[in-house]
Amino acid sequence: MRHALPLTAGVMMALAGGALYVTGAGLIAADHLDPPGRTNPANDATPDKAADIADVFAWHTATDVNLVLTFAGPQATNLPATYDPNVLYTINVSNAAPRTTPNIPIEVRFGQGSGSNTFGVQVRGLPGVTGAVEGAVETDLVKDGVRVRAGLFDDPFFFDLQGFRDTVATGTLSFNNQRDFFAGQNLTAIVISIPRDRIENGTNLVDVWATTARFGGQL
Repeated sequence: MRHALPLTAGVMMALAGGALYVTGAGLIAADHLDPPGRTNPANDATPDKAADIADVFAWHTATDVNLVLTFAGPQATNLPATYDPNVLYTINVSNAAPRTTPNIPIEVRFGQGSGSNTFGVQVRGLPGVTGAVEGAVETDLVKDGVRVRAGLFDDPFFFDLQGFRDTVATGTLSFNNQRDFFAGQNLTAIVISIPRDRIENGTNLVDVWATTARFGGQL
């Protein structure tokens, strides 16, 4: 496992009284194996692992807004990260009405390096950044005050899958906060830290969501 992230789950941020906060209203974090017909091995013999979003995380500090998109997991720790040049990852940020319009669409793509197992990442659309942030994966990339890292991470999502299944089967809450289905599993992630004043827009709410698109259509 590599680079475990102490994250706060959430896909929506709001601005009130001059301070960003993560709201619990209307949050949809997990997206594993969705749609099942394209990403779930139980339904498709050739699942599109690279395009399968796992989670989106968004939180802030006094100075920065941090965005994380995870995908292609969970998986065993002896497997490599997933970098597919034919998948476009977009982290959408809306800071003005209507809240479904991506005012800041941040696009991420991967590319093959000169070596057989080397890859690079390119991130475009970052506010306040001239051109793209690009460089090798598994590297901290910094440009115009924005920090980017793409690579293999310990899956930060916590969920008691057994407790969920027991609860559905019996109707009795059976969750155990010491039991994490995702413990000891990895995924691939894109981590971006942006100065907060480039995201805030007065007292407008800030929404964050992500999409993937495969060039050339489905596998």
